[in-house]
Amino acid sequence: MKNALLIVLTLAFAVNGFSQDVKSKSVKFKGATVNYYDIGDKRLDQALVLVHCWTCNAEFWRETYRAFPNYRVIAMDLPGHGTSDKPKVDYSIEYFARSVDAVMKKAGIKRAVLAGHSMGTPVIRRYYELYPKKVNALIIVDGALVPYGNRAELEKFFEPFYADYKTNAPKFVEGMLPKDEKLRVFVRSSMLSTPEHVAASAMRLMNEDSYAPHGKLDVPVLAVMAPSPYWPKDVEAKYRSIAPDLKFLMWDGTSHFLQMERPAEFNAAVAEFISSKRLL
Repeated sequence: MKNALLIVLTLAFAVNGFSQDVKSKSVKFKGATVNYYDIGDKRLDQALVLVHCWTCNAEFWRETYRAFPNYRVIAMDLPGHGTSDKPKVDYSIEYFARSVDAVMKKAGIKRAVLAGHSMGTPVIRRYYELYPKKVNALIIVDGALVPYGNRAELEKFFEPFYADYKTNAPKFVEGMLPKDEKLRVFVRSSMLSTPEHVAASAMRLMNEDSYAPHGKLDVPVLAVMAPSPYWPKDVEAKYRSIAPDLKFLMWDGTSHFLQMERPAEFNAAVAEFISSKRLL
């Protein structure tokens, strides 16, 4: 009964939101200002932490960060993204993971369920590797735990992207866009507003990280995926070999931005996962 009530509440809030103003907070990380939302009861020292995709920002979680009135929720703009500072540094997965920790420390969060969309997946995996005692569980949102394919082929695929970013970045982004026109406009404009020095570095180092050695995930994991020709046919089995305590969902008919296309269903899946595993 308690689980069912929580899911019903989550569905209602996902559709209607709630009357709490969301004000941005900030923390200094390696000399740069990183901005984030901190929603919910500040007395709670555990939270759901939302980490966005490559060239995206906290607003890609706008249908989710207000949807959990019983929890504390953190949604941040990673360095180089959104309203956060955009220094000329190497935007590595570890750099992003340590920025997540800077936000959690500032907010007083001792443990968290971390959700990572796309590039956010290797970020939260790296966070787990760096700070395992701070992680209750991980939520993968159409993100990669395994390389997309042969390394040489991947590097060749991205050669034009690095050589002429202004011409080829829009083509790359276009291939990921959802069908809904309003969402398409939002996603396209947000992603292409990220500076080239951030986008190119983050893409190169994200791909590099995918071929680095990584261990198993010994915490509960929820994976919510969209169909793609880039996923191996046995993607669920591969993910389960990395994350033994895995709940795997593949949602047909969705794009890469499934949490924005089907927010009520996504938020309900997250609520059920957190409640069933007693994570927060």
